[in-house]
Amino acid sequence: MSKKKPVDLFGDDASAKPQNDFDALLNSSGVRAARSLSPGDRFRGEVLAVSGQEAFISTGTPTDAVMPFAVGPNGEKPKAGDQLEVTVIRVREGEILVREVGGRGGVGVEADSLEDAFDMELPVEGLVTEAIKGGFRVKVQGVSAFCPISQIDRRCDNPADYVGRKFEFIVTKFDKGRDLVVSRRKILDQEQALAEGDFQDKAQIGEIFTGEIFRIEKYGAFVRLEGGGIEGLIPISEMSFSRIRHPQEVVNLGEKVQVKLMAIKEDEGRMKISFSLKEGGGVDDPWENLESSYPVGTVVDGTVENKEAFGIFVRVAVGVTGLLPRSAWRDSVDGKEYENKHRGDAIKVRVAFVDLAQRKLTLGLPGLDDDDQSWRTHQTAAAATAGKSFGTLGDLLKGAKGK
Repeated sequence: MSKKKPVDLFGDDASAKPQNDFDALLNSSGVRAARSLSPGDRFRGEVLAVSGQEAFISTGTPTDAVMPFAVGPNGEKPKAGDQLEVTVIRVREGEILVREVGGRGGVGVEADSLEDAFDMELPVEGLVTEAIKGGFRVKVQGVSAFCPISQIDRRCDNPADYVGRKFEFIVTKFDKGRDLVVSRRKILDQEQALAEGDFQDKAQIGEIFTGEIFRIEKYGAFVRLEGGGIEGLIPISEMSFSRIRHPQEVVNLGEKVQVKLMAIKEDEGRMKISFSLKEGGGVDDPWENLESSYPVGTVVDGTVENKEAFGIFVRVAVGVTGLLPRSAWRDSVDGKEYENKHRGDAIKVRVAFVDLAQRKLTLGLPGLDDDDQSWRTHQTAAAATAGKSFGTLGDLLKGAKGK
């Protein structure tokens, strides 16, 4: 006789394991687990409701986001059910403020007052009227505000360049209108974070881009790509096929360049992008036509680039450096002349061997051909002479032993 299964008050199987795991219930319902959001985060959410000029966006967390928006010229505005790509502007006191990516959320919204702009971190338009000590005086909605010099741009070399121009600012300090501080840098950083996120998703290592040199340092040059505002570093080692001492030997500020994407890395929350100028196609590779330009046996005038115990490195052309081994001139009658060569000295050499695969160039002394085997004849003659002398001595010893 089979044992009856226990049932509950509703007639269901009471022996079944109760599903009291909240995560399991959440997963089975298809609802995303709550996650924390921070300024700069980007996500796609559904418009839950619209009230006035504010839309309420689902975030996948217990707290919905608020997105202020501007009504379009033809009355366009978000509606319930729309799926929007948004970025987080502020998370404060249980409120999440977002802005639509490239759309209506935030930018272009005119706040009723500067206090509203401060509370909601909405951008406001301001006119830079004067450069003063430590920053700028900015006129915002008829009120004079202060923008620290560090907050006008990512880098400010000439404050006069900003006077008389209009920009969008974020109000960072508001004290009943008596103390008003604004920042343009905050908006730039938000835009940069969005641009870098898109770039990281879409760009491919090895892809070619066009940009402009906007900053030069001893270790390389910084390039700003066209269209997206993406900035990256061209290390000095990636600027030329030849050794250079300073990037200014190759590029100038404001110069348009073609670069190749080499790497994208994140370091302490910041994206670091590196490019190569010499691999970008805008710089000719001198090794491509080296065999035709400098066939084996060609005598060329070079310059001593470096001197080591094993030989002398000689630059024979822009981007092409070869090695003159010490063994090539050690026993030469002109050996002392080569021994006394220093960096920058002129030197005449002969192309002895070209290895394109390894980008290696071996040099020799002018006047000695690779086909010249006279040294072998001399060596053979010397050996023969030595053998004859040894044989004669052996015969003498043999004769002495016989006696």
